[in-house]
Amino acid sequence: MQQYILALDQGTTSSRAILFDREGRIASVGQYGFPQIYPEAGWVEHDPKDIWGSESRAAADALRGVEAGQVLGIGVTNQRETTLLWDKNTGEPVYNAIVWQCRRTAELCEELKRRGLTERIQATTGLLLDAYFSATKICWILDNVPHARERAERGELLFGTVESYLIWKLTGEHVTDYSNASRTMLFDIHKLRWDEELCDILHIPMSVLPRPVSNSEVYGTVRPNIPGFEKVAGVPVCGAAGDQQAALFGQGCFAPGEAKNTYGTGCFTLMNVGSNPVRSRAGLVTSVAWQVGGETNYALEGSVFNGGSTIQWLRDEMKIISSAPEISELAATVPSSGGVVMVPAFTGLGAPYWDMYARGAILGLTRGTGRAHIARAVLECIAYQVTDLMLAMRQDAGCDITMLRADGGASVSDILLQMQADLLRIPVDRPEMVETTAFGAAALAGLSCGVWRDMEELKALRRSQRVFLPEGTQADCDRNYRLWKRAVSRAADWIEH
Repeated sequence: MQQYILALDQGTTSSRAILFDREGRIASVGQYGFPQIYPEAGWVEHDPKDIWGSESRAAADALRGVEAGQVLGIGVTNQRETTLLWDKNTGEPVYNAIVWQCRRTAELCEELKRRGLTERIQATTGLLLDAYFSATKICWILDNVPHARERAERGELLFGTVESYLIWKLTGEHVTDYSNASRTMLFDIHKLRWDEELCDILHIPMSVLPRPVSNSEVYGTVRPNIPGFEKVAGVPVCGAAGDQQAALFGQGCFAPGEAKNTYGTGCFTLMNVGSNPVRSRAGLVTSVAWQVGGETNYALEGSVFNGGSTIQWLRDEMKIISSAPEISELAATVPSSGGVVMVPAFTGLGAPYWDMYARGAILGLTRGTGRAHIARAVLECIAYQVTDLMLAMRQDAGCDITMLRADGGASVSDILLQMQADLLRIPVDRPEMVETTAFGAAALAGLSCGVWRDMEELKALRRSQRVFLPEGTQADCDRNYRLWKRAVSRAADWIEH
């Protein structure tokens, strides 16, 4: 009888469930989207019932051809900083989930900065003081939902990021894994525990917080008669990680210096820095990557706001291409961008610049500039931004980066990954199995329940579809990158403030 691990991959716009066999191959997939809620400009919410309902339906689809006993364990991965509070007795949410993208607490963050808490927060949590993270979202719910604070102080409410909520719904256990805890801005990444002083500063009752746990252990077993999960009643939920850390694990980046980049709407670059957290001086953040078998690994992380979204802009607004795959074909018709540089600062620039006042620009246009040059410049700007992050990581970590592993929608572009290999002067490895986030959650669960012995066995499951080696000359790449930095300086601080 074939045996499987079920991965629940709960994302920002859809919930998925993927069944993996012992060889790490996909056996079945279920997926459902759900609505985004925008109550005000800059606010983003999800209905927790939509999150749970879509995940339940996805699981039912993935498990359709499976018999009871075939699934040995369940792993969970999730949109990370999104914040929920619910009644510990009834399970009813007290408010919609406040999504990681939501900026409603920016003013509170500015107040905390004025109080001089920036250094304290970064030193303890590894994070920048920003509305992106969960802590100020908790504050907002407690302060703005009627009776929420009183109920929390009476011990009636529970907080969790999405994986915590799903695990509670499945097992009744209130836990969070170390990787997600480290994205809340309340967690001491050195001591692996909630920071009592930060909770006190923010007036967050510690009774609402879940118990921090490792990324690969049994958290509980699935309760009977849960719609969508009937076939896995009694199965242990035994692995969890935030989506980007899960992708790092799923890509087999187990050694210091190994890194992955997800070429999605934005770009998320994570590098394993080993057992000691590295404090970033270059505009990055530090998080727990995972803890497995009592050994903790940390990661440096950088994110850029506009990666694949720049390709979408070229398609939807500029109409230069009619489909995303077309960009590579068009870009390949010219040998270079002809000196054209695109800075995709549509919503400002993320790491390592953190310039909210920058705006997009196309520079170096001449009368001979055509569609193909602009298409090539768009792909190049994605590679330049990832190069910025990787160079910042080298500076922070002080170790060589041996390889970049690529995933995400835009990683299908051969020309983009070749540009990346040329700029970084290291191999760029695209895997055969692209569901690296879900597989990371499955792998963590599989280690816990004995499907796989160790990381070496997991590493052997990863198969490369293609490895891109540097081809362009160092001098040409250096010259092009200097041009990128000049272009960024022109787009910087564009909005008057």
